[in-house]
Amino acid sequence: MSTIAVYPGTFDPITNGHTDLVERASKLFEKVIVAVAASPKKRPALSHELRISLAKKVLGHLPNVEVVGFDNLLTEFTRSVNGKVVIRGLRAVSDFEYEFQLANMNRAIAPDVESIFLTPSEKHSYISSTLVREIASLNGDFGQFVNPEVKRVLQEHYQTI
Repeated sequence: MSTIAVYPGTFDPITNGHTDLVERASKLFEKVIVAVAASPKKRPALSHELRISLAKKVLGHLPNVEVVGFDNLLTEFTRSVNGKVVIRGLRAVSDFEYEFQLANMNRAIAPDVESIFLTPSEKHSYISSTLVREIASLNGDFGQFVNPEVKRVLQEHYQTI
């Protein structure tokens, strides 16, 4: 049986922590779909199209990983791609309560879809998109937390606003 796993997120921007989780998930599942959420209520800094494009560039070295955008309910999206697993990342204990609540809500809506939690390697455990955006917006050095292409795009973005 082939298992399709979905790794959803806003990826605003995609970080080395995200990449670490996708690389490890790609070894566990036959196919991993990185699902970039439109998330207009979160007011992402980068457009949906640009976030999808960056994720494709950063993850292009993984043959069993596909990057797609979505703008509907995660459980609906997961079912539409025949996904059986939703992957969520946990960086710290503080992430657990929210992720546990989401997993239970998703299970109530789609009992046939399982949630699996992965933790990033220690060297990436403190990286968050929010912190990367904050550092970038203040013209700080954030290159060690993201792919060089993501760094370039973020620098351009914050120079123009």
